[in-house]
Amino acid sequence: MAGMMLRSAAFNDHTMIPRRYSHEAGDVSPPLEWSEAPSGTAELALLCEDPDAPTGTFTHWLVTGIPADSDHLDAGVDLGDRHVGRNDFGQRGYGGPHPPAGDDPHRYFFRLYALAEPSGLAGGFSADDLRHAIEGKVLASGTLVGTYGR
Repeated sequence: MAGMMLRSAAFNDHTMIPRRYSHEAGDVSPPLEWSEAPSGTAELALLCEDPDAPTGTFTHWLVTGIPADSDHLDAGVDLGDRHVGRNDFGQRGYGGPHPPAGDDPHRYFFRLYALAEPSGLAGGFSADDLRHAIEGKVLASGTLVGTYGR
């Protein structure tokens, strides 16, 4: 599987995500940009998770249907409901970092996938639904890790 470069103008890989993009500051999604998707990409999909959550991996953002020829998502982008999954706050869309107060900073993995076929998912899907839908369809991926503590 090929690699894609995923980055943000708001934070660098393995550095602190600014408070503006946290749950307590209103759940504004951070800006993301990436390298060109490989030839044959049908769509892009995005998953953001916190593997350090006390109850197990916590899903913060799920998106499918990102056009293959796109190279970024603006901060606070409104993607509508059609291709947006349900995060573990129980809402559709982006739910920013919100680790328990006093915890060591948690890691937030933003993963972008270039898919050879459309995922076929409709709004409100779960992280497990996404993982199942992209199985065997990933041409390339990129990961950006941010940290956040309170």
